[in-house]
Amino acid sequence: MDQQFLVKECNDLNSTKLLGQTIGHNLRGGEIIELSSDLGGGKTTLVKAIVEGTGSEDLVSSPSFTICNQYRASNFTIYHYDFYRLTDPGIMKQELEENIADDRAVIIIEWPGIVEGVLPKNRLSIDIEVTGDDARKFHFTFNQDIEYLLKDVYLKI
Repeated sequence: MDQQFLVKECNDLNSTKLLGQTIGHNLRGGEIIELSSDLGGGKTTLVKAIVEGTGSEDLVSSPSFTICNQYRASNFTIYHYDFYRLTDPGIMKQELEENIADDRAVIIIEWPGIVEGVLPKNRLSIDIEVTGDDARKFHFTFNQDIEYLLKDVYLKI
């Protein structure tokens, strides 16, 4: 599978939220999304918008201390991991592998480097670059199999 690359600039918080909501609306279950940025780059803000886009009304918060939060969408569960504080994945590696195998789960990972070896190649990688106070540039890397996640991203924003 050939890797594809897209870049999307969002100049304000509203366009970033719309981007996340569009991705969330396109989720089917079984997807893996990894988010990378510096501290304060907007990873959790994007996750909130993705969860909103699924129609879920669950409250989204950073799982920095709990490591994993779960949110209910109509047809799947979103597992939101944050591995920032870990130096070794330990038992979380096994839990992550089990959730990846569940086609009714959506996995979103902040700070994915520590579990890189567990993640399948077929995933959406989003690198968030801070370009201003509320401005961000999103660098997407993905395989054609999950290109549908970015459907309408350029039409709506």
